[in-house]
Amino acid sequence: MNATLTNIYVDEHYLYIHLSVEEATRPCGLLWIQRKTKREDTFPLAEQDGEFVAKIPMSSVDDLLEVDRTIDLYVKEEDQTVRIRSEEPFLQKKYGWISETLIVPFTTKKGNVSIKRTDITVFAQFTHIQPVGNGSIHLHGIFVVPKPKLDPTCVRKADEPIQNPDSVHIRLKRSKTGDIVWTARPMIEKDGDVYRFQIVIDPTRDMGQLDIGRYTFLLQIQYPESLKTYKNPDSILESGSLKMVYGHPSFRLCKKTKNNHEKRKLSIYLSKKNRYVTLKLEEVSFRIFVRRQWIRFRNLSFTKKMYKFVFQLVGLFPANKKLIMFESFLGKQYSCNPRAIYEYIKTHYPSYQLYWSVDKRYIGNFEGKELKIAKRFSVKWLFLMATAKYWISNSRLPLWIPKPKHTIYLQTWHGTPLKRLAMDMEEVHMPGTNTEKYKKNFYKESRNWDYLISPNAYSSEIFRRAFRFEKEMIESGYPRNDFLYKGNHEQTIKDLKTRFQIPLDRKVILYAPTWRDDQFYSRGKYKFELQLDLNRMREELGKEYIILLRLHYLVAENLDLSGYEGFVYDFSNHEDIRELYVISDLLITDYSSVFFDYANLKRPMIFFVYDIEDYRDRLRGFYFDFEKKAPGPLVKTTEEVIGEIRKLEQNGSALPPNFDEFYERFCAWEDGEASKRVAEKILGGSAPQRSKVLMR
Repeated sequence: MNATLTNIYVDEHYLYIHLSVEEATRPCGLLWIQRKTKREDTFPLAEQDGEFVAKIPMSSVDDLLEVDRTIDLYVKEEDQTVRIRSEEPFLQKKYGWISETLIVPFTTKKGNVSIKRTDITVFAQFTHIQPVGNGSIHLHGIFVVPKPKLDPTCVRKADEPIQNPDSVHIRLKRSKTGDIVWTARPMIEKDGDVYRFQIVIDPTRDMGQLDIGRYTFLLQIQYPESLKTYKNPDSILESGSLKMVYGHPSFRLCKKTKNNHEKRKLSIYLSKKNRYVTLKLEEVSFRIFVRRQWIRFRNLSFTKKMYKFVFQLVGLFPANKKLIMFESFLGKQYSCNPRAIYEYIKTHYPSYQLYWSVDKRYIGNFEGKELKIAKRFSVKWLFLMATAKYWISNSRLPLWIPKPKHTIYLQTWHGTPLKRLAMDMEEVHMPGTNTEKYKKNFYKESRNWDYLISPNAYSSEIFRRAFRFEKEMIESGYPRNDFLYKGNHEQTIKDLKTRFQIPLDRKVILYAPTWRDDQFYSRGKYKFELQLDLNRMREELGKEYIILLRLHYLVAENLDLSGYEGFVYDFSNHEDIRELYVISDLLITDYSSVFFDYANLKRPMIFFVYDIEDYRDRLRGFYFDFEKKAPGPLVKTTEEVIGEIRKLEQNGSALPPNFDEFYERFCAWEDGEASKRVAEKILGGSAPQRSKVLMR
C-alpha cells in the first residue's frame, strides 16, 4: 500500500489531512506516532472525491503536541502500517497556528511526512544551485515567514512580514565555532504564499578572506516594528542551517580561487547525514597533496602492521623513567582525572617530562595552555608512548597498542558507575561490536592496567568485578573533584562566569545528559536528539536562568543550537567540567555519573529520565535502585522539570531527605587531596594520613 499526502491545512477548529491511496486499498485510519514517547493515536479517514480525509479537532492536536512536539504520520491497514509520503518539496508553507505556537508539516530526508510544533521562526531551503560562465555561483531558494497572530483570540491575517527587501539576509556560519563570517542581501520576490530568493557568490571576491574550513548557510529576517510579539521581542528571526529541498539529488560543485596568491578550492555540496548545503574551503598545494597521499598510505593494513611492529621494537629500548604520557577521552580533551593529576605533578614533581596525547582534530583544546603535546599515532607519539615509564588515561587505549614491559599504566576511569559496566553488561548496543566481542576486548585492555583509581568503596567492588581487575586499586577519591573543594568560592565563581561571558545576574542550570549506547548510525558516527524542550524552557525560565549544555564527547559535535543564543550555551567541548559544576546552581541530568561528582557541592539536582524503563531494562541496567536512591526528583517531561525548578525556588533549594545518606556512600573519600595521594602512590613519597571517614 502506498499513501501520498495531497493537502494539509488548518482552520479555526480543525486540522485537515488529505491522502491519495492506491486503488483497491481502503485504509482503516490515520495513525499518529509520537517520535519520543512512541504513543500511538488513530483518527478516522472519510472518503471524499476519490481521496481519504482526516478531520482532527485542534483541541486534540494541541493535547498530542503538548508533550511530544514531533509526530510521524502513517496510514493504518488491517495487517500493516505505511508511512505517508509527500511529493511537495516545501511542506512548511502549509503551517498553521495552534495557540501561540505553529504547527508545521515537513518531509524527512526520506520523503516521509511528519508534523512538529514550534515557536515562530522562518522556514527556508535551497531549491537549486548552478555555476555560471563568469565563475560565479548562483544559489536559489525558497522561504516562508509565518504571519504572526497578534491577538490570541483572533485568527485574522496579519500584515505582510516582509515589507522591506533589505530586511532579509543570507549568512554564512562556520561549522566548527558557530561564528557568522559573511552576510549578503539576496534578491527576493513574492510567489504566492512563499518568497523566492537568489544570491550570487563570487569565489574570489566573497570567499577570499574566509578561513579554511566548513560553513553552512542561514536565512535571517527582521520583522517590521509593528509585528513584534513576545516570541520575538528583538524582531529577528533566523532559520536553522539551510538544507536542499527534498528530492534534489546529491551534488558537489567545485571552484578554484585565490587568497593572497594562495590557491584554494571552494566546494559546495550536501552533507550526507542532514543534507545541509555546506560550503568548504580547503588549501590546494603540493604539501596538501602529499599529506593526503600519506593519510591513504597510513590507513593501509600493511602500514598499520608496520607501525605496530616499530612500536614493539622501540618498546624494547630502555624506559625514560621521567616521562609521563597523559590522555583524556581519546585525546579529545585536557580534562578529568588525568588533568588534575597532571597539574599536581607539574607543580610538585618539576623534574618529570609531561606530554599529552592529542587527537589532531581537537588540537585547539590544547593550544595556549603551555602543554607539551604529541599527535596520536604520529611518529613522535610512537617514540614517546613506547619509551614512557608511565601512561595515565581515563578511557581505553586502542587494543592494538602493545604495552612495553617497562610501562606503568594508571587507569583513572571517568566516573562512579550507575550503569552496568563491561563484564556486568548483559547486552552491548554499541557500533562496530557485539556483546561477546566487546567483553573480550575490554578484558584484554584491563589486563594492561597496573593501577586503577576508585572514588569510593562502592566503585571498588564494582570495578574489580566488571573490569576483572586483579592488581592494585588506589582508593583515593577522584582527583578531578579536588577543585570542588579548593575552588568553590564566590570570587572564583564570578571570575569563571566573566571568562565564559555568561550573565552574572541569572541562575545557571547545567544540563548534562548521558549518551545512550544505541544512539549511533554506524561505527564512529553517533546521533543524539535533545529531549529537553528548549523552547518551553526559554519561555518559562528565560528571564531568570540560563542553561549550560554538556553532552557526551561522542555526540557533542552533532549539536545545533541555532536560535537559542543568550539562553543556551554549549559547553560540550569545554575541557574542564569541574568549572561548570562550580558555577551552576542546579544540575539536570539522567543516568550520567556527573551527579556523583556534583553531589560534593551539596546543591540540588533534577533527574530528567524520559526513557528510564528502556534504559534500565534494555540498554544498561543499574547497580542500585536508582528510582529510590537518586538524590533528587525523577521526572519524564519538560513541564515536570519546570515544576521541580519552581518548587526549589519556593523551598530555598532544600536538598531531599536521602541526600546525607547518598553523600556518605559516594562522596566520603573526597577531601581535596586525591591528586596528591595518587601522585605519591605511583611516583613515590608518603601519602598523607586520611581522616577516619576515609580509612578502609
